[in-house]
Amino acid sequence: MSRISRSEYARRRKALMAQMEPNSIAILPAAPVYIRNRDVEHSYRQDSDFQYLTGFPEPEAVLALIPGREHGEFILFCRERDAERELWDGLRAGQEGAISEYGADDAFPISDIDDILPGLIEGRERVYHSLGMNAEFDKRLMDWINVIRAKARQGAQPPNEFVALDHLLHDLRLYKSAGEVKVMKHAAEISAQAHIAAMQACVPGLNEYQIEAELEYVFRKNGAKHAAYSSIVAGGKNACILHYTENDQPLKDGDLLLIDAGCEIDCYASDITRTFPVNGRFSTEQRAIYDLVLKAQHAAFAAISPNNHWNDPHEATVQVITAGLVELGLLSGDVDELIANEAYKPFYMHRAGHWLGMDVHDVGDYKLGGAWRVLEPGMVLTVEPGIYIAVDNQNVDKRWRGIGVRIEDDVLVTKDGYEVLTASVPTDADAIEALMAQARANRAA
Repeated sequence: MSRISRSEYARRRKALMAQMEPNSIAILPAAPVYIRNRDVEHSYRQDSDFQYLTGFPEPEAVLALIPGREHGEFILFCRERDAERELWDGLRAGQEGAISEYGADDAFPISDIDDILPGLIEGRERVYHSLGMNAEFDKRLMDWINVIRAKARQGAQPPNEFVALDHLLHDLRLYKSAGEVKVMKHAAEISAQAHIAAMQACVPGLNEYQIEAELEYVFRKNGAKHAAYSSIVAGGKNACILHYTENDQPLKDGDLLLIDAGCEIDCYASDITRTFPVNGRFSTEQRAIYDLVLKAQHAAFAAISPNNHWNDPHEATVQVITAGLVELGLLSGDVDELIANEAYKPFYMHRAGHWLGMDVHDVGDYKLGGAWRVLEPGMVLTVEPGIYIAVDNQNVDKRWRGIGVRIEDDVLVTKDGYEVLTASVPTDADAIEALMAQARANRAA
């Protein structure tokens, strides 16, 4: 069962329905099952919006919310109990479980949806639905609408308006409750332990996938069924490939290792990046780049507080990184002009972070009315500046080439400022070296 309480799911549904126009219905399908190869399915993961409103973990389900309906506002269509199928595929909640365990007011077999849902839609003026997210379901929904339209001469009233459900729902999801923050802290702590284990295990001669195995072991050992995304374990120049996931190269003495990995708990993500020396000691150039990225991250943290804008932390990182690259001789010129001309982009080509929640790149608008969004308590974002010096960058001295560094933490906006949820895994270069030295000493003992 979910760590989010039933009462919280009910509050979320109530908050959504409060924003819906009168005489309307919201319809949302569960995530489909995807085939991995022939008759083997990908590990099932519920649609984030569906999970947010129901906590219901099964496929082949449809949620209908009807504000003000006399016989109950929360209706769930789901699979029936089936002893034979449950023998093969695991237990199902069934209609009784949907009501008793997940708080549905009414529950019907998914096999009866064609007969029942059109009757629930009929007479409603508006349908709230996330069109374009699931083409197959969109078609089914239009078929149900057309069934009602075909009966118009008999007095049936089809809805006359479709409204984007995701716009309302995703704004709700942007603000994390105390219950959500607790789950996210749990995911963050497991991921932090995994990164520490990776630092402790790393020695030259291992392969990237062996370090990935250390991460996954800690995830699973602590109850996280899934990584929140494909782990990046990038040694040496591979760190300059932002979404490197092959993780199949040997780790070389003298190289850095960049790990971007986080687990998921109850569909809530964590997202951590650390960069450290394979042999446990930063070279002079590696340390210079690393310390600059860390300085940029600290500047971004300082820009996070209520009433500051979403873009303030990013602008802080650009300022620090550009000035630092000039100081190191990797860029030359006036810092303000270099920023205006985006001269830092070959070294720092991504933004400083993203929303974090049920999706790694979580939902929520970054701009409202053309202006950067104001940060508010309950929002969670990542802060992940980086510097990447391509191996073929002929504009810099050879000693810098192939160095890639990113440092990423998960940050909650609080009423007084911010809280770093992933602070238990070190970022200070001396602390990282000390941690790795202690691990080597323990192995030698």
